[in-house]
Amino acid sequence: MMFKQPTRYCLVAGRAEGYSALNAFDQALLEAGVGDTNLVRMSSILPPWCERVGSIRLPYGALVPVAYADMVSSTPGEVISAAVAIGIPADPNLPGLIMEHHGVGTLVEVEAKVREMAVQGMAYRNREIKDLVSIGIEHVVEAHGAAFAGVVLWDESERGPLT
Repeated sequence: MMFKQPTRYCLVAGRAEGYSALNAFDQALLEAGVGDTNLVRMSSILPPWCERVGSIRLPYGALVPVAYADMVSSTPGEVISAAVAIGIPADPNLPGLIMEHHGVGTLVEVEAKVREMAVQGMAYRNREIKDLVSIGIEHVVEAHGAAFAGVVLWDESERGPLT
């Protein structure tokens, strides 16, 4: 199966505690709205002319292209964060760049780092940035915690209703 070039994208994030680290990750996916799909991790390019939407209703079990950052921990009291940022080019005929980052630390720290990563990546490509968007989330671990942030990519002809 070949994926079509995505025409829409949305930013998602979720965090959770769970029975195990994997359960926490699964629950974070549910909170982000992508838990009942099959995520296909993508490298970090936003196609030209891809339009941002608030959310995409994804069919159960769909193969969903996504660029994401995730962090799980089983260290009580630890602050974990995950964030993604997109450098959107001034020229809509060029692709944008998605960067992902996660770690132990606050959302402010992790999101600042991923935003700078996007700026630097666009500079390497000699692309002027029209906009820089990001989303992230932090979580204070109780027993087993997870943080997830992603850019969901979707082809308009394959999508459910946009919201």
